[in-house]
Amino acid sequence: MNIEKDFSRNLWCLLGLTFDAVDINQTVIEVLSSANKHEPCFLSTPNLNFLCAAQTDKAFKESVINSDLSIADGFPIVLTAKLLGISLPQRVAGSDLIEHLYRRNTDVPLKVFFFGGEAGVGEKACRTINRKPAGLTAVGHFVPGFGSVEEMSSPEIIDLINRHDIEFLIVALGAKKGQAWIELNRQRLKAPVISHLGAVINFFAGSVQRAPVWIQKTGLEWLWRIYQEPALWKRYFNDGLCFIKLLICNILPYWLWLKFNPANSQEPPVAISVSKTDTAWVTIKIAGNCTEFTIAPLRPAFKQAVLEKRDVILDLTDVKKIDSAFIGLCLILYKHLTLSGHTLKLSNAGKPIKRILKWQKVSDILN
Repeated sequence: MNIEKDFSRNLWCLLGLTFDAVDINQTVIEVLSSANKHEPCFLSTPNLNFLCAAQTDKAFKESVINSDLSIADGFPIVLTAKLLGISLPQRVAGSDLIEHLYRRNTDVPLKVFFFGGEAGVGEKACRTINRKPAGLTAVGHFVPGFGSVEEMSSPEIIDLINRHDIEFLIVALGAKKGQAWIELNRQRLKAPVISHLGAVINFFAGSVQRAPVWIQKTGLEWLWRIYQEPALWKRYFNDGLCFIKLLICNILPYWLWLKFNPANSQEPPVAISVSKTDTAWVTIKIAGNCTEFTIAPLRPAFKQAVLEKRDVILDLTDVKKIDSAFIGLCLILYKHLTLSGHTLKLSNAGKPIKRILKWQKVSDILN
């Protein structure tokens, strides 16, 4: 795992999930770079369904936080981010990403493998991709059935996947199960780029048609998906109710707070002091408002704290304001500390900061 790269990400938090501020071209470059260098890249594509599911499933939420790249796959995500002053340049749908990779003019296609989907769909998707030279070449597929994540993670299955020369492993198991399967097996898989992209396999197989471009641009692709797959109406209905609740209880209160407490681009960077106790703790005391304009000194300090393999306390006594960029950076710190068996604690946070953490749905993680 590239710690240096992780702590340099332009990452933001939105309602408990992390999002990289990247456009489609930057995403394509990142995926191809990881594949060419054979560097691990767990790509998550959170949409409204991810956002709603993460509110009641901490493990699912952490699977997005643990990602190496997280792109905003949904207009509600991008519009909410804009309302809250979060700099996400555009929606980057997983299907659009694969389409860009597929339609590249290149002599070195990216090697993909499909894991999941219904019987026969993976085979059709592979045939479609390999029918003519393009930016992708399909090297195999496997349908694990409908067992548990553990049953789909047997040594035999992992070995079967690893026998193929894969650069991009596309998983299609349903969002929660797919993210959990990747989390469980990513260290055992040889493919550098791994992502759950459930609908992509159906698009290539022709069993589901992608919405026309004009529908995609208007943000109404969900209506097209219901037209194509009527069983999805219940999921979209429940996600809509969830979003309305988040809008009333979290998004609008935070938006109003931001109206009266805007970030100041002229503020100086935060000041920090680091102290170590005789126990396993490192305390990083921060002074100043922690916003996108001021948090640069925290990046090397947080990275160093991870490298020292200690539990970390962030002392916020002298911090009066935080924003989504600061929370995103804290979630990177949380990710690395948790993966190494260590703990992150926030101490002496004032009421405004506690309210923001609550509105941003991270109080269960950053406390």
